[in-house]
Amino acid sequence: MTTHGTSDTAWLALLRGINVGGRNVIRMAELRECFESEGFRDVVTYIQSGNVIFRSASSGPGALTARIERMLAAAFDYRAKVTLRSRKQMRAVVAGAPEGFGVQSDVQRYDVLFLIPPLTAADAMEHVSTRPGVDEAWAGEGVLYFSRLIAKASRSHLSRIASMPVYQSMTIRNWNSTTRLLRLMEGD
Repeated sequence: MTTHGTSDTAWLALLRGINVGGRNVIRMAELRECFESEGFRDVVTYIQSGNVIFRSASSGPGALTARIERMLAAAFDYRAKVTLRSRKQMRAVVAGAPEGFGVQSDVQRYDVLFLIPPLTAADAMEHVSTRPGVDEAWAGEGVLYFSRLIAKASRSHLSRIASMPVYQSMTIRNWNSTTRLLRLMEGD
């Protein structure tokens, strides 16, 4: 990514609820064009689940989030929910994963639940249950880490979260996507 000054920040916008089950279908080329037309620079999208890396000289994440949500709602006619992470925050998410998280991908599925403020990890953990011997959850900085045995995935409690009101304040990315997004933000 090109640098455009010292106040320029690389951001990751994680869009919630697009291209899932035929709802809120947005092509990534159109999403990229939408961000570019609003003056965001070095826009890159990654897979169809609503991951947008961009640069902006915005004053802060709150105002920037509100601006992006309004922009997406107007452009694509859906109630946009976005959570932003800076490159520094994404480094902390990857570095803060529990020891061994992501290393047994042939046995475990690994996900990161990105929380949409004001939801905190401590509050989110109150709504998360795990099944002993099947899945585990850990609180992180603005995220929850969740792993489950592939062989017992149908018994995992992760799917229960989707039916809870708290689910509206999070968006889930698998560990491979999470680490790939950081690499893209780093310029790989």
